[in-house]
Amino acid sequence: MDRHTEEKLFRVLMIASLLIVVGSLFAVIAVVVMNGVSALSISMITQTPKGGYYLGKEGGILNAIVGSLYLAAGSMLLALLVSLPAALALQREYIGKSKAAYYVRLSLDVLWGTPSIVYGAFGFTVMLYLGMRASLLGGIIVLALLQMPIMIRTMDEVIKLVSVELKEASYTLGATRLETTAGVVVRQALPGIVTAALLAFGRGIGDAASILLTTGYTDRIPSSLFDPAASLPLAVFFQLGTPFPEVQQRAYASALILLVIVLALSMLSRAMSKKFMRNIIR
Repeated sequence: MDRHTEEKLFRVLMIASLLIVVGSLFAVIAVVVMNGVSALSISMITQTPKGGYYLGKEGGILNAIVGSLYLAAGSMLLALLVSLPAALALQREYIGKSKAAYYVRLSLDVLWGTPSIVYGAFGFTVMLYLGMRASLLGGIIVLALLQMPIMIRTMDEVIKLVSVELKEASYTLGATRLETTAGVVVRQALPGIVTAALLAFGRGIGDAASILLTTGYTDRIPSSLFDPAASLPLAVFFQLGTPFPEVQQRAYASALILLVIVLALSMLSRAMSKKFMRNIIR
């Protein structure tokens, strides 16, 4: 095979791969939209389930929408409090040159690929040991554990891209290592940090396995951290499991709402990254 034929072959393979990925995305969106639009209504978004909702009667999934936002936002903030300092600690100014940093990164890569049901089983075991019941707090903690490897590794790679010359210029002006980290490194890496946080938020709001045993499910909106909470992925799961076609269509409507939230987060991530990039020195 000559060079030109090989180049054409790989070009065809790349285009085919791109079409498969994009086509799969549009296929998923099309299926969800076609099956969910007819069941979508204002009452479904603004009301909690009434008696007999899962038998096809009145009500909505406001409890699942609010519960998912509580879970994803709470876990993202908790994970961010741990992930940003951890990612900064992995840089060469701190422990980045040691073997410990290598093994920490390796452990995070393993945790990133660990199925979410494993996190759920771990959280459930710990909650049983502590005598805790399924609650919003339990779900937030487990989702934060799920999000930390994503956040730390993403932030780690973004922070490593910060120019060494900028750091050295900061040191030359008399700034301490902490002042350089907070004033230069974090500021330059801010678009990537925001993207990592929103990426973790999207993972948290779309996960079901990790919160199935730790958060529970309820038709009410939680009023405290110790109340059980519903979520959109579990609402889709439970509605699809009923034998009533009307309720199954509501499952697709719930999936459509979840899809809109995730797509909105993706657009917000790009918009915020673009805004913060104005302050970045390249």
